[in-house]
Amino acid sequence: MNPYIYVFLISMIPFIELRGSIPYGLIVFHLDPLLTFTIAIIGNMVPVPLILLFLEDLEKFARRWQWVSHLLDRIFERTYKKANEKVRKWEYLSLIFFVAIPLPGTGAWTGSLIAYLFKMRIKPATVAIFIGVVIAGIAVTAAVFYGLTLI
Repeated sequence: MNPYIYVFLISMIPFIELRGSIPYGLIVFHLDPLLTFTIAIIGNMVPVPLILLFLEDLEKFARRWQWVSHLLDRIFERTYKKANEKVRKWEYLSLIFFVAIPLPGTGAWTGSLIAYLFKMRIKPATVAIFIGVVIAGIAVTAAVFYGLTLI
């Protein structure tokens, strides 16, 4: 399989996202940094509109099972506490900065969850998440390309 497909698919995985796919593409496959960066951005963004559009319906469906409902409550509560003060104050700007931090648990998936929990409008939330993903992608690509490690 084409190594760029691996980069694309890994970028779509929650918590790994482009923070894992860019180093994988550059270190393991020695891929072109700009193309790896671009494909990782696209892969990381594919789930975002789907999450924002369908998370409410998925949540309603999943809450039919008590153990899933309990798990969702824990995830939502943790995410809400983590972001509440900053999101209330800075709204979409806080979403950009949150997603841009190239650390596990701060990427597009969590940003989408924050946008959902705080009932942000889909288009501006998607744009804010995109900007954050690009910033994170630049940071990760630069760190790997220039021999630094985030691990």
